[in-house]
Amino acid sequence: MTSIYLVRHGQTAWNKEEIFRGRANVPLNEIGFREAELVGEYLKGMDIHVIYSSPLSRARETARIIAQVFNLKVQPLVGIIDMRFGRWEGHSLQEIRKNDGELYRQWREEPHRVSLPGGESLEDVRVRAMAALGEVIQYHQGKNLVLVSHRVINKVIICGILGIDNSHFWQIGQDTAAINLIEFKEGRYVLSLLNETCHLKPLTEEKVKIDF
Repeated sequence: MTSIYLVRHGQTAWNKEEIFRGRANVPLNEIGFREAELVGEYLKGMDIHVIYSSPLSRARETARIIAQVFNLKVQPLVGIIDMRFGRWEGHSLQEIRKNDGELYRQWREEPHRVSLPGGESLEDVRVRAMAALGEVIQYHQGKNLVLVSHRVINKVIICGILGIDNSHFWQIGQDTAAINLIEFKEGRYVLSLLNETCHLKPLTEEKVKIDF
């Protein structure tokens, strides 16, 4: 059996302020660094063999902190880089609702039908992310892996392993620094843990759950 701990990166200022990130290299904020440390503490004692990360800094920083626990190097995995949001990148949710209201309505109601101008569709993301997942599983059969990625990537991967289409995108929660566990055995994916955030309890007074 191959076990994949699929982790969302820690909090950034743009998560807190509800600004679309996409390919922008937004660093972790103070809470994000602490969240990454708590992910490492959660995984400590587990036999982790390999750690992969999206190339973007918020994921790399999260992965680096986790990797220190296991004395491992972080390996980049381009296939799990965040969705390209095109003209929405760097703009707040409030701005998009005001200036691109119809497209945003469709994004909320029919996300599987949206292809963002200058960006990607969920299907584009799903094809590359699932391919990347399959490749690392094939290369590390029987091992325990950590993949640090992004909200959109994690959601479409979870849809993919469950065999449901991208119309279910909004039915899956992914808070910052959430942990998911995917097991691959006998040619089949099993989702054993979803959006686990119990390790973040020490931050209760400093943080609210952020699925943005």
